[in-house]
Amino acid sequence: MGFVSLGCPKNLVDSERMLAEIARSGAVIADESLADTIVVNTCGFLGSARDEALGVIRELAQRKRQGKLRRLIVAGCLVQRDGERLCTAVPEIDALVGVHNREDIVRAVWATPRGRQVDLYLGEYHAQPWSDQARLRLTPAHYAYVRISEGCDQQCTFCTIPSIRGPLRSKPPAQIVAECAELLADGARELILIGQDTTSYGVDIGYEPGLAGLLRELDRQCTAARWIRLMYAYPSVFSDAIIDALAECPRVVKYVDLPLQHIHDRVLRAMGRRVTRAQTETLLHKLRTRIPGLTIRTTFIVGFPGETDAEFQTLLDFVRDFGFDAVGAFAYSYEPEMPAARMSGHLDDRVKAERYARLMETQQAVAFAAARRRVGTTFEIVVDGLGEDGRALGRHAGQAPDVDAVCRLSDGAVQPGEFLTVRCVATDGYDLVVAPTGAAPSR
Repeated sequence: MGFVSLGCPKNLVDSERMLAEIARSGAVIADESLADTIVVNTCGFLGSARDEALGVIRELAQRKRQGKLRRLIVAGCLVQRDGERLCTAVPEIDALVGVHNREDIVRAVWATPRGRQVDLYLGEYHAQPWSDQARLRLTPAHYAYVRISEGCDQQCTFCTIPSIRGPLRSKPPAQIVAECAELLADGARELILIGQDTTSYGVDIGYEPGLAGLLRELDRQCTAARWIRLMYAYPSVFSDAIIDALAECPRVVKYVDLPLQHIHDRVLRAMGRRVTRAQTETLLHKLRTRIPGLTIRTTFIVGFPGETDAEFQTLLDFVRDFGFDAVGAFAYSYEPEMPAARMSGHLDDRVKAERYARLMETQQAVAFAAARRRVGTTFEIVVDGLGEDGRALGRHAGQAPDVDAVCRLSDGAVQPGEFLTVRCVATDGYDLVVAPTGAAPSR
């Protein structure tokens, strides 16, 4: 049995949970190239992600036509979004498992083939108990993703997530603590908190301390954790209490992933972001002044319907002047079922691509200058593994796995999961070149 996991860390957690259930059912987990049954857990958020998923599925379908694959199962967001239409695009699919039917994956894997009839597990969202414990992890042993909530209530006009994943559903704090304890016992030393909107944590279950209370609880109870990292924060509900918790909890790294999407007020209103430029700048000022050394990562969308040259220039100026530590960007993706699709002023793909390139060039200058300022400084990193050149790669507290730059070790025999004190000796574009100092890490 093989498994292909596509998409974001939230999807990865689903993959880990499904893999564990499949293994527990008696299947032998094998390399995808050797398996006779394969599950593809898909992303359906953007057009590019859907294209990637369909490419993988079609490649596997060709293997099935050649008699090299017995059963092909497709799961995840793309299934929830497109349903049985996927079978029209790829008739070789044997089963579809939506995001609300994750527990049916074992039935899908072991079902007896019924000719050309497809096994469907495509329920709509329904309230139900859910847990991400007992996972077969796909990340390196030393870090793990902890999903604190699922779904989203924000209703941004461009985003399909609420229609795919459903409304906000927070796990009770005790359940999250238990999951963290299990991950730490399994060797994790970095816990990465994720959800579609982590800053709204607890609203739906009446947990009044909210995300700030959860951060303090995890900081107090997860004594084996070296780092606790916060991802996917929403700016309009980022409270002073959350800022204080980030500043005061020693295990919580001074890092926040805060997708802003744009800065021009008209575009923000069109996006349904529920926040203004002034409010955004006030929040960013608080974060920078109240949490010294904080790393701020953000994401923007370029080419939103109706975005003018002047509005885009406002965004470019903002990125250049504020000096974000890391910036990701997406060209607006047309989603026909979303309100943004019905807006006027849709831009040509060529314009969107040009704006994307200009934004990333602007941020590149900011990031390269920030990297050069690190030369000569000393800090702690965690080793993640080896790069293509055989040298070790690591991350400092201001770098999250897979989305941020890395630290490249110039020398030294180190092991994945090892924490080291290093000195930055050079830069390599976005990345830092570091050398171990021989000093013990701070704790």
